[in-house]
Amino acid sequence: MSSIPVNRTTSDNSASMNRWFIAIAAVFMQIALGAVYGWSVFLNSVMADYHVDKPAANLTFTITIIALGVTAGFGGFLQARFGPRAIATAGGILYGVGVFLAGFTAPNIAMLYITYGIIGGIGLGLAYIVPLAMLIKWFPDRRGFITGLAVAGFGLGATVMSPIATELIKPQNLGLARTFNYLGIAYLVIVVVAAQFYRKAPDNYTPPGWKPNPTQQTSQAARNFSLKEALLTPRWYVLWLILALNVTAGAALISVASPLAQNFAQVDASTAAVIVVTISIFNGIGRLFWAWLSDFIGRPYTFLAIFVVQIVVFFIMSQVSNFALLLALAALVGLCYGGGFGTMPAFAADFFGPKNSGTIYGVMLTAWSAGAAVGPILIASMNYRTALVIIAVIMVVSAALPLLTRFLINREQALDEKARPVAS
Repeated sequence: MSSIPVNRTTSDNSASMNRWFIAIAAVFMQIALGAVYGWSVFLNSVMADYHVDKPAANLTFTITIIALGVTAGFGGFLQARFGPRAIATAGGILYGVGVFLAGFTAPNIAMLYITYGIIGGIGLGLAYIVPLAMLIKWFPDRRGFITGLAVAGFGLGATVMSPIATELIKPQNLGLARTFNYLGIAYLVIVVVAAQFYRKAPDNYTPPGWKPNPTQQTSQAARNFSLKEALLTPRWYVLWLILALNVTAGAALISVASPLAQNFAQVDASTAAVIVVTISIFNGIGRLFWAWLSDFIGRPYTFLAIFVVQIVVFFIMSQVSNFALLLALAALVGLCYGGGFGTMPAFAADFFGPKNSGTIYGVMLTAWSAGAAVGPILIASMNYRTALVIIAVIMVVSAALPLLTRFLINREQALDEKARPVAS
């Protein structure tokens, strides 16, 4: 099931048209993958069916995202070797099977961790990285926008799944177990079908008539780094930390959005599900909006703005009890959380070149695993309001990191100039 090679002699106009069909398929795939962000609608049912407390139930989500982040690096390498279609198909099968098998695990929480968490998470990691690595090469002219679009569907996934799952898991309907069964089948079909539209871009592909503008020329790496070379540069670790801290904040709220809304605003579960959908919608919008904006103001200043917004939002959120205000603040968190995922792939491609960006960014997604471990554990282990204040403080520290990337860029450029031989 390897990708169909695209010969360079293929019409440029045809290739340019076909790349948009590939992008649309990627969005549909990411919607199915991003349904994982609706986890909080399952939280109370998991606690009841598996007879566990909230931290143990929420650990399922944490394990899933850790497995995703760890696997994404392998996915980036494998799709470069075997083609995007084959790896995305394999990811969709594992993801769907993992969720399907989760329906047979109650009341054994360890088996839920293995099926939904590990098997499903591995499938997510393999499938998630493929569209990013593929589309960056198809769209050198819209690097920020296309990476934002590629992951916008992932952010919107819970918008589709959450209201459906909220109704299905009610005891008078399907219940939790059969809901997992049906969702697993749906995820498998959607991801595998979408994967069949994938193919590699021609080597050094450029759209007809496109030439990089001065901003694009200065933001692009002078050469393509290998993974080993990228890991030897300080800026790779700064980018990793930026992503990890942004994930920590967003994943914390996402993991408890429904019960937090019920606690803060004294609303029922059906009303609280609105906050899950809202975060999902703005998660998707944020991936596209911030990535688009980063093409104009630059990636460092984009992340600075993302962190400053969250400093204010998390502090205010720790004080509120009004559901409408809580909803607005959660929307901003979703916007910023999605913005990190929409902007970082282009940031990595800018710094290290597009050729190996799938592998380099795939390994960088271990930051997703780290943030997904810290954030949900933090917010589930203490009073919600106290945790939100702590997250606001973390965002204050985080705001210095995008400025550090500017310093590192300027220092490396100065060293390059110094090392360049002087013309006689």
